[in-house]
Amino acid sequence: MFEYEGMQSAAALLSPGSEGTSGRTGPARAGAVSPASARPTRRVDHLGDARAALERITALRSRVSEMEATRVDVQGLPTAAALQSLLPGGAIRVGGSYAVQESVLLAMTMLQAASAEGAWCAVVGVPSFGVEAAAAMGIDLERLVLVPDPGDQWLTVTAALADVAQIVLTRPLGRVVPGDVSRLAARLRQRGGALVALGSWPGADVTLRVTESVWSGIGDGHGHLAERRATVTASGRAGAGRPVSADLLLPAADGAVRPAVVGAVGAAGSVGAAGSAGAAGSSSPVLRPVAVAS
Repeated sequence: MFEYEGMQSAAALLSPGSEGTSGRTGPARAGAVSPASARPTRRVDHLGDARAALERITALRSRVSEMEATRVDVQGLPTAAALQSLLPGGAIRVGGSYAVQESVLLAMTMLQAASAEGAWCAVVGVPSFGVEAAAAMGIDLERLVLVPDPGDQWLTVTAALADVAQIVLTRPLGRVVPGDVSRLAARLRQRGGALVALGSWPGADVTLRVTESVWSGIGDGHGHLAERRATVTASGRAGAGRPVSADLLLPAADGAVRPAVVGAVGAAGSVGAAGSAGAAGSSSPVLRPVAVAS
């Protein structure tokens, strides 16, 4: 039983004859043992024990923080090469949330690498998500869950799919409160997944948006839209850090998304290059339509 010098029980404090009760002192009983002689010869160093326990707790907390930081901050999910220069650490972070403004194709690219490596992905509330365009960029349709119209239950559906899908793409269809954001982030960390929001998302780690774009492939009265060169800008949470930009083919002529090579647009058959090639009598590149999501 824990004992401390000067400690008294509640019953002893309430007894009429005990010391320290409203200034009353009862007569000493014959044969009573004095407090000094009742003390044990071996005193327990409670202060030292408390300090040692505090040191152990502090060490355990430090260890837990290291383990959590290793899992959340270091571990990354498979990420398309075209996006690596835009994301901190060059990868989609486990438990992270990302916002993609307007571009469905750019949001698809967030899923592409994980899906190609066999991960399950889910899309909630995006009826314009094109399965042909997704297949063209390498997304495995056999491991893709689509919920085009979740209605007002979109957040519940998103949270449920976070239990089974490594990356969940969702379009917020209503107001999101901070508590819902925290609970969903905790579930993603626990399951080893990430969230991509098509639109705004409170506290998103990174927000991606297409700031400039130009299509190529159309000549003077002939040709097809072949590929789009786009500038994608990434900004951090609450404007933290400087925005980062990269030029991408979004999409390339084969439907994939890849980094744009400087000078490749004119050489690959842009409007001006195709017209010049035809006038010179040389063979112009074959331009085929591809499945495209904006």
